[in-house]
Amino acid sequence: MPNSSSISEFLLLALAHTRQLQLLHFWLLLGIYLAALLGNGLISTAVACDHRLHTPMYFFLLNLALLDLGCISTTLPKAMANALWHTRDISYAGCAAQVFFFLFFLSAEYCILTIMSYDRYIAICKPLHYGTLLGSRACATMAAAAWGTGVLTSVLHTASTFSLPLCQGNAVDQFFCEIPQILQLSCSDAYLREVGLIVFSVLVLFGCFAFILFSYVQIFRAVMRIPSEQGRHKAFSTCLPHLAVVTLLLSTAFFAGLRPPSLSSQALDLTMAVLYSVVPPTLNPIIYSMRNQELKDAVRKMIS
Repeated sequence: MPNSSSISEFLLLALAHTRQLQLLHFWLLLGIYLAALLGNGLISTAVACDHRLHTPMYFFLLNLALLDLGCISTTLPKAMANALWHTRDISYAGCAAQVFFFLFFLSAEYCILTIMSYDRYIAICKPLHYGTLLGSRACATMAAAAWGTGVLTSVLHTASTFSLPLCQGNAVDQFFCEIPQILQLSCSDAYLREVGLIVFSVLVLFGCFAFILFSYVQIFRAVMRIPSEQGRHKAFSTCLPHLAVVTLLLSTAFFAGLRPPSLSSQALDLTMAVLYSVVPPTLNPIIYSMRNQELKDAVRKMIS
């Protein structure tokens, strides 16, 4: 059996075994990738170029779009290349880079979503303090903290995972390098160190989830006290896209990570990985632009 010092590459999961299906998967992934690039690129450009969108809410939305671009660009291009060229391999360094950047973008995105719930809480529950609590310096500091948390998380997990001795082959049962799949190749009890890090990360995620939940409980209580129906509708409409994005990310990620082993199978693992790594970056621009007239107008103005 090879050990980690002799492994120079990993073999990723083949999405299909016939050439026709491989090409079909390539075109499907290419369409999804281009849609994600277009949607997130339009949002990023519109927010950056339109001075009317230079507000805390849109500043954090810009960060979310950039993180979505990075997240989907970490996994899909290699999967498309393997499907197109009928290969499965990824270099050891390439696999480590995939793990690092995917965790970085995903962790930072979750932090940004947590900050965005705080933004909506202040906007609705403490509107008179909005400009003070969410000034440009405070927004930049919170965004930097989110990106820094992503870096720290990815460094710890990547270093811990790739310091393990591997002796169970080099076949990764996923279409990209994913930590749980790599841990299955380990032959040392040292993998418990990485499991401990994962448990700690999950506890932090639950803490962020509790903060988001608390924010929305306060938001709903404040909205229900608004006397006019039009005012309640306007307040809810600013929160629904964020709530939908959070629900999409958490539901897929939690089910992928916390489902019992009895429900695990190669097809289900692949489906869950696609749901939490591909679907949110693709759908987030659609969710945010559907009910946001300001964003629609900015994109329309930029295109015309």
